Amino acid sequence: MASLRLFDTRYNCPTYAGLLLLGIDPQYFIPGAYIQYVKFAGKNRATKVLKENRFKGNLISMLKELEYFIKYSIEYKRPEFVSVLREEPRINYPWEAIRELAMNAVMHRAYNGNNSPIKFYEYSDRIEIDNPGNLYGKVNLENFPNETDYRNPNIAEIMLNLGYVNRFGSGVNTVSTLLEENGNPPAQFLLSDYTTFKVVVENADVIGNGTDVTEKTPHVIINGTDETKNDTDSGINGTDNITREDAIVELMRKNRRISVREISAQLNIPRRTLFRIIDSLKTANRIKRVGPEKSGTWEVIE
Repeated sequence: MASLRLFDTRYNCPTYAGLLLLGIDPQYFIPGAYIQYVKFAGKNRATKVLKENRFKGNLISMLKELEYFIKYSIEYKRPEFVSVLREEPRINYPWEAIRELAMNAVMHRAYNGNNSPIKFYEYSDRIEIDNPGNLYGKVNLENFPNETDYRNPNIAEIMLNLGYVNRFGSGVNTVSTLLEENGNPPAQFLLSDYTTFKVVVENADVIGNGTDVTEKTPHVIINGTDETKNDTDSGINGTDNITREDAIVELMRKNRRISVREISAQLNIPRRTLFRIIDSLKTANRIKRVGPEKSGTWEVIE
């Protein structure tokens, strides 16, 4: 066990990694070493709790239970009408992406000096995973997510050998690709609080139909500001939202098959902002999407 760095011969006791991997009750010695899952009925914690669970025990049992739970309890498919003769499944979250984020939370969290669990909260419109300990070592706000370092190298090695993670620093990119393919917006990494690392994934099933979610870059948010790129919400040369809405409607009127990407490029509106404007136009009954999401057309109602 000592050769595997699971036992410290100097003090004649197991290491943190040894306790977490093989301990009968690791939480007795490391109280925060568990995952708290809560599912809320609405968009905040004030709403009704629909389900709750605690994933505890050693890593061998806990990770297996967590993976099974995410695969069979988080991902939800429902049929979506495409045409008279065809339906397509609509998926809220790709389970592999949520699994990757949850496993990374277990691997990178701060275990010493922190009794807070990993918070895995599911709301009606999003999932939030919040784990103790922010960016570590070589990783900082400027180079995330392109740099990799390990707060818990022994735990990382254990999880690698168990097949739950890799050590090539590709986790965030893998998540981004999976979310993009499923139609979810990019993951948001909230790094304002130096004591925690928080990621938010929006539910693709509640995004308005007809919005072509193709942006792949994860959003790094610091002190409420999106630091991913220098896009602003100024729209068309700094004009207001009313002018932008009218311009979007006019483009749809001229070209019923215009894509969100083309509208974004022509009007210089960031796609994440464009999605919100399109949703508001649908709610105001000014436009609607006709036909399949990829090959359908826009209909201007006014």
